[in-house]
Amino acid sequence: MGVTSDRVEYVCRYGGNGTTTSGVNVSIAAEVTMEIHSVCLPPKESTFQKLKHRLSEIFFPDDPLYRFKDQTWCKKLVLGLQFLFPILQWGSHYDLNLFKSDVVSGLTIASLAIPQGSSRHVAVGPVSIASLVMGTMLSEKVSPVQHPTLYLKLAFTATFFAGLFQASLGFLRLGLVIDFLSKATLVGFMAGAAIIVSLQQLKGLLGIVHFTTKMQLIPVLTSVFHHTKESMKKPKLFWISAAAPLTSVILSTLLVFLIKSKVHGISIIGHLQKGLNPTSTNMLYFNGQYLALAIKTGIVTGILSLTEGIAVGRTFASLKNYQVDGNKEMMAIGLMNMASSCTSCYVTTGSFSRSAVNYNAGAQTAVSNIVLAGTVLVTLLFLMPLFYYTPNVILVAIIITAVIGLIDYKAAYKLWKVDKLDFLACICSFFGVLFISVPLGLGIAVGVSVVKILLHVTRPNTLVLGNIPATQIYQSLNRYKEASRVPSFLILAIESPIYFANSTYLQERLLRWVQEEEERIKANHESTLKCIIIDMTSVTAIDTSGIDMVCELKKMLEKRSLVLVLVNPVGSVMEKMHRSNFLGTNSLFLTVGEAVADISASWKPQP
Repeated sequence: MGVTSDRVEYVCRYGGNGTTTSGVNVSIAAEVTMEIHSVCLPPKESTFQKLKHRLSEIFFPDDPLYRFKDQTWCKKLVLGLQFLFPILQWGSHYDLNLFKSDVVSGLTIASLAIPQGSSRHVAVGPVSIASLVMGTMLSEKVSPVQHPTLYLKLAFTATFFAGLFQASLGFLRLGLVIDFLSKATLVGFMAGAAIIVSLQQLKGLLGIVHFTTKMQLIPVLTSVFHHTKESMKKPKLFWISAAAPLTSVILSTLLVFLIKSKVHGISIIGHLQKGLNPTSTNMLYFNGQYLALAIKTGIVTGILSLTEGIAVGRTFASLKNYQVDGNKEMMAIGLMNMASSCTSCYVTTGSFSRSAVNYNAGAQTAVSNIVLAGTVLVTLLFLMPLFYYTPNVILVAIIITAVIGLIDYKAAYKLWKVDKLDFLACICSFFGVLFISVPLGLGIAVGVSVVKILLHVTRPNTLVLGNIPATQIYQSLNRYKEASRVPSFLILAIESPIYFANSTYLQERLLRWVQEEEERIKANHESTLKCIIIDMTSVTAIDTSGIDMVCELKKMLEKRSLVLVLVNPVGSVMEKMHRSNFLGTNSLFLTVGEAVADISASWKPQP
């Protein structure tokens, strides 16, 4: 029995013996009861209602107000406070066991944060990508050696604008902006960035004094080979492993202290000032010739750090079976960077490596980050002199060890296997960063991703469908070899919205399908082609250019004595076609099977 409808226009019932119970002679393999239904219009909505629905899908796809429905005012107040301050949600269930896990994980990630945050001027960010991009973009205009104060001002200012940009995206719920940085782009970008960061450490490893400030592959290698005479003889501690950062720092510091570094020519960190860095509000650079540079750097690093931070959050949220509100994450990261720019800090975000360590160490709540902050605070206030004899080569090794992990060759290989265009975006990002520059490399990769989107939009996929024997299922003839063509019918499917950008292509492609089918029929001496059925199930939207295309296609097919019918248009598409008044109800069907049955019946002589 077919699906019952309030708008049944024509009903025919077929028997397995080739005769019909309602007097229409159509041969069907098995006894089937079929009801031909009309395609209904969607519920009528005003323009304001449509606009409201569309905007809510753009800015509130997660429906953040859903849990407030049907709640008392008191409960809504509690839920609102929990929404703004997540600690109120999990804090009431916090106990000693959770605290123990958080302390262990907090101390573990502190062991990574302390040696990597040992810069004498700027707190080293936890994310290699943001560090690389900011350093590259600022050093192209201002030398950190010749103008260190101006460089710091621009770094703090770029951090402020990065935070402002991030918080604005979260407040306006424009998280869709970062979706243009695909995983393929980030895989290539991080691999290129890892190589660039590693090559920059050759200065410390080889002891070269005059080293290039450029970040491209060729200038760095040229600088290495042109200044080989400046290289120090490799110290005995050159190959100390940095697989465990904290252990390497402690052991190397003790060894250098015992053997006295000056005797063996080992470069050490030297004196590190204790205490917290002073406020940097007075160093924010809001006017002058470099303001545009600070804004541009802030936006680029803000997007990158935001992308990584949200990706990290979503990854571990899926492992722990909870949801992450991307817009709240944006606001949190943005406000953090705005505040940190006023306290001598530099753009930071969630780190893949540290988050993995935090997760594997058993972190349960955000208290682990409080433990981390407390441990680093104690180190800054009381333990900084202990790092005096830490060899620079160990810190270089730690940095190289950290960034080499960003080269994900397995992900690149998977991209090659699954999607060649994604792999192309990955390769463009990789070589762009390596040979041109970090911002341009990233821009090229994003451009490739946008081109990929445009290709999908402007050159959508179309299929020829056939019937699966003994069923009312119609699938692609290429995918399902058992599917067969229906005599006198050409059944096509469009797998994309129909817009002005692809309407001309679709018209040409559909007419080419018709021509190819007529040539095939003529060559095989089969039944004459009479009807073209277009399955519009996957056509999620249509504009006026698309409607004009369908109307023009109908006229062109009528000149060739062919009938055009459409199957299962979605609500919005159906509504627009109804308003255009170019298709009657006899040209619209709910399923391909109903269309074939009804049209076939109309061709048979009535008794």
